[in-house]
Amino acid sequence: MDEVLYNCTGFQWDEGNIEKNWKKHNVSQSECEQVFFNVPLIISEDIKHSAEEKRWYLLGRTDSARFLFIVFTIREKLIRVVSARDMNKKEKDRYYEQIEKYT
Repeated sequence: MDEVLYNCTGFQWDEGNIEKNWKKHNVSQSECEQVFFNVPLIISEDIKHSAEEKRWYLLGRTDSARFLFIVFTIREKLIRVVSARDMNKKEKDRYYEQIEKYT
């Protein structure tokens, strides 16, 4: 599913989504961006929340090995993070299963 990101050229941020992720989950803008560049990376379509615009969710890790769940959309070739938080146990288990495929 990494083809979703193939044509992306950067990130789109505004004060609302930067502050929301920091205040609710202590996830910084730079941590969100790091996850998109680290492998393994699991991306799936977020069908349930794609009524108004297409959304995806991502399971990945930061440079400091923080495991994050990120919901994002793409607008004009820019990745826009909708929300970011630490992975829950089920998500982390799925991520570890994917890691095993790389080793």
